[in-house]
Amino acid sequence: MIVDTVGPAVAARDLSLRYHSDNPQTRSIAVDGVSFDIAPGEVLAVVGETGSGKSTLAKTVALQAERGGASPAITGGGVTVLGHQVRGISRRRRDRLGLYVGYLPQEAGDDLSPRLTIGENVAEPIFSRDRHFDQDEAGQAVATLIDAVRLPLASMNKYPHELSKGQRQRVAIARAMILEPRLLVADDPTAGIDVTVRGAILDIIVSLQQERGFSALIVTADLGEVRRVSNRVAVMHRGVIVGYGDLETVLGDPQHPYVKSLAASIDTTRQLTAGHGPFVALEPVIEREDLSVR
Repeated sequence: MIVDTVGPAVAARDLSLRYHSDNPQTRSIAVDGVSFDIAPGEVLAVVGETGSGKSTLAKTVALQAERGGASPAITGGGVTVLGHQVRGISRRRRDRLGLYVGYLPQEAGDDLSPRLTIGENVAEPIFSRDRHFDQDEAGQAVATLIDAVRLPLASMNKYPHELSKGQRQRVAIARAMILEPRLLVADDPTAGIDVTVRGAILDIIVSLQQERGFSALIVTADLGEVRRVSNRVAVMHRGVIVGYGDLETVLGDPQHPYVKSLAASIDTTRQLTAGHGPFVALEPVIEREDLSVR
């Protein structure tokens, strides 16, 4: 499959998404007519509160829509990923396109296979694609990424339960990057992780993006995290993008009441933190992490 490396990595136009339901009253619109672009090598942060549609949007960009069952369905407009229209895409073309898209769902570190070592978990996408791939070459690629996510190489022989939640999330990042994707979709990569560890997780993603030059869509519920990963932002509220563009412009000249409330909360936080940088969380923060390998 040929993927577009010149045009936008992602281009959504009037994109609307629903979830399947036999009950007409529960067929709610999760995303309603959004439009945005992600240029090659660009990072777009999508921020919003719970229920804003940001995770549904991330699933769709990550090619997890149009699969029936509990997956979202495109009911209006469309979105192209690496030059390919997602609406109506065949399963075969979607699977082939998926080789170029890395997906980090919410709390992906908790979904690692408990029966596989860390190294085997990271390598699994390689052997799912090609069972005859050279073992030594795969091992080298895994070791490179384990080092890149700032884990000791000794962790490759451990099992997920032997690592902390934050460490498992680093493993999940390595797994998402193992096929060297052109596009990374990370859905709230710091969800459930202690605030003192969040920055390290985000710094890993930023470092990998700067080194490898892939495009990225990063979902977050914290405006402080937006500043850490990108200066381009899409603010979602009730399924609609209500602010889009350069972060300082969006917050400096808010055009929607929800964005105005975010801007005001940042001003208040700045006064309270006296220059320590804004932390405006729209979701709860839980669980303190141990960074050492057990």
